[in-house]
Amino acid sequence: MFSLAHKALLQCDPEFAHDMTIGWLAKTQRSFLKCTYQQNVQPKPVSLWGLDFPNPVGLAAGLDKEGQCVDAFQSMGFGFVEVGTVTPLGQPGNPKPRLFRLPEKHAIINRMGFNNHGVDQLLKNVSAANNTGICGINIGKNKDTAEEAALSDYLICLEKVYTAADYVTVNISSPNTPGLRNLQYGDSLNQLLTGLKAAQLRLADQHDKYTPIALKIAPDLSHEELIGIADAMVAAKIDGVIATNTTLSRDTVIGLPHAEEMGGLSGAVLTERSLEVTQKLAQHLQGELPIISVGGIDSAATAQARLDAGATLVQVYSALIYHGPKLVPSIVNGLS
Repeated sequence: MFSLAHKALLQCDPEFAHDMTIGWLAKTQRSFLKCTYQQNVQPKPVSLWGLDFPNPVGLAAGLDKEGQCVDAFQSMGFGFVEVGTVTPLGQPGNPKPRLFRLPEKHAIINRMGFNNHGVDQLLKNVSAANNTGICGINIGKNKDTAEEAALSDYLICLEKVYTAADYVTVNISSPNTPGLRNLQYGDSLNQLLTGLKAAQLRLADQHDKYTPIALKIAPDLSHEELIGIADAMVAAKIDGVIATNTTLSRDTVIGLPHAEEMGGLSGAVLTERSLEVTQKLAQHLQGELPIISVGGIDSAATAQARLDAGATLVQVYSALIYHGPKLVPSIVNGLS
């Protein structure tokens, strides 16, 4: 039944299909109807940050922005689920249309713009989940917050999600919030990381719980920029890096319908670049920081390549849109 519905949804407007799917999963995840997407996967345990992941394949942020479907995605067999990106205050995001499929390349362009109902609503949703697995929360800044005041938004979110999250991802690499990617460089990056680390240590002492912080970076970085970010994370004692977010490059989709739409491009077209970034990070970091690799992972082979390149965990998003829940066991069960 879910397979038939999935095929029908791929013929609908992308954002309508997304909203319908999230709504249905939210309504069915704690009912007998979850049997339509519930799956068993082979145990492939991974230990990271003192957390026991049942397998290394996670759901990337962006699909369940509001944390409405944590139980549903865990039922599909994901080893961990990352929700968000969430901002301190709710915001509508960018004008529609803002989500486009490029099926010829199993790719997606989005310019959603951190549309969400705010961190307080996300926390209500996450607290309602059975949530027996690992759940990360991805945080960002509001569009109207000035670039120089970005740290305050991240600190508001970090403080609120700290005890609810198994780990927190700091998103400074979405191309759809003006000025956000500027936080990846120089003094802006150092000030952000220093402020986050100080808050993390204070909260760890306050709650007697250490919640790891990972930084999510863009694929559109030069080698020098990538190394600079890696060194800054190590210096600030950030706990991990997620590589990569969506790309602004269109080299791989020239001439296709929707290829010129503004926004971040994701999917199979990102496989090569995200693998390259993972390899470069692993070579430079030499184990000093764990890497979660995401971007163009659509098979056991592409996932295994990231793990072999030095990633500890991987995440999927766009491939799930095209392949449906069956993707999860096909990747997990195929890993060595």
